[in-house]
Amino acid sequence: MLHIYCPYCEEMREEEEFNPAGQAHIERPLQPEELSDEQWARYLFFRKNPRGLHHEMWVHAHGCRKYFNITRNTVTYQIMETYKMGLQPNITASKEG
Repeated sequence: MLHIYCPYCEEMREEEEFNPAGQAHIERPLQPEELSDEQWARYLFFRKNPRGLHHEMWVHAHGCRKYFNITRNTVTYQIMETYKMGLQPNITASKEG
């Protein structure tokens, strides 16, 4: 079982309290009504699914109910950092090596 640090509650909690919510740092189009069906479909459905370092959005569903981001290795499941929404990760692929 994973233990996840909630940056809002400021404590480690069991994985069962959280739900993954997809890839982090996806920007919603400013004028979605102007997108073609193909562009809208790309925004809605196409996400990165890398092997290795990945930034994910999670929600503390059975706690503070706030969304936050996680930098996680998808191969080892290691959580490298958690950070509040609106912030950028400290760990990125270029810093990983």
